[in-house]
Amino acid sequence: MTLYGQEHVERYEATDGAEGYDWLSGTTILILTTTGRRSHQPRKNALIFRPHGQAYLVVASKGGAPEPPDWYRNLQADPDVRVQIKGEKFAARARTATAEEKPELWQVMVEAWPAYADYQDKTARDIAVVVLARG
Repeated sequence: MTLYGQEHVERYEATDGAEGYDWLSGTTILILTTTGRRSHQPRKNALIFRPHGQAYLVVASKGGAPEPPDWYRNLQADPDVRVQIKGEKFAARARTATAEEKPELWQVMVEAWPAYADYQDKTARDIAVVVLARG
């Protein structure tokens, strides 16, 4: 069974990633917890990720929608986030990749999930790569 959305988050958390860490086409998933920019409540999302050096990369694609995902808007308002990778949970600081580093980081993420390139082609928005550094 393929997990999506809130069910993915719940099963991942309940099993420390035994269900939900490995996803489609060999991708791996982390749980990102942001603070809602209006509600100030925790908001959790299951996201494809790749490690990169001492950090982790995720993409604010929203499937190529014209607007970025809410989780990205939340971390722009408050970059202090929580990350869960399998059973490991830690604080992190999120930042958008700079224009200089984005081409390399984008390629890492497109190799992980080739559909990201299609998402970028269908939107005028520059899809952000987010760097999560342990905090």
